[in-house]
Amino acid sequence: MIFRWVGACLIVLGCGSFGIIIASNYRKEMITLKKLIAALDYMECELQYRMSALPDLCRQTAAESDGILKSIFSSLAVELEDQISPDVQQCMKSVLAKTKNVPAQTSHCLCQLSHSLGRFDLQGQIKGLESARQECRVRLSKLSGNADVRIRSYQTLGLCAGAALVILFI
Repeated sequence: MIFRWVGACLIVLGCGSFGIIIASNYRKEMITLKKLIAALDYMECELQYRMSALPDLCRQTAAESDGILKSIFSSLAVELEDQISPDVQQCMKSVLAKTKNVPAQTSHCLCQLSHSLGRFDLQGQIKGLESARQECRVRLSKLSGNADVRIRSYQTLGLCAGAALVILFI
């Protein structure tokens, strides 16, 4: 009998933890998109002021960023410098493939950013940065809509699923 109760507690804890992990990933996605918007703002200002080369721009953006974006931009700078004729899209795909735990929405925005970086003149690159920033804002507003309710729901559903499994097994 004691094994059933221990098993029931473990099931509820496991399912509840799963709900908390989903909620945590949701929060991480929103935070990373906000940081990406700030990084894109920095890149635009840096391009307008100094017109830095793309690897240098990525390295400077990495210095201003933190977390996963720091890793992505510093890796992108290295990838761009290591290639003879750098294709930003391929470099970004390579960096995203090597980097673990990149949120899906952020990854999509970074891929969109790689379409315009290094391809056009200054005005074209600034328009590309603005387009990527706008995409980030749209995705962030979709995620932010009723975020507190969604996060609470994920946590509650995890606990309820655990309770339902316990009822089925006992």
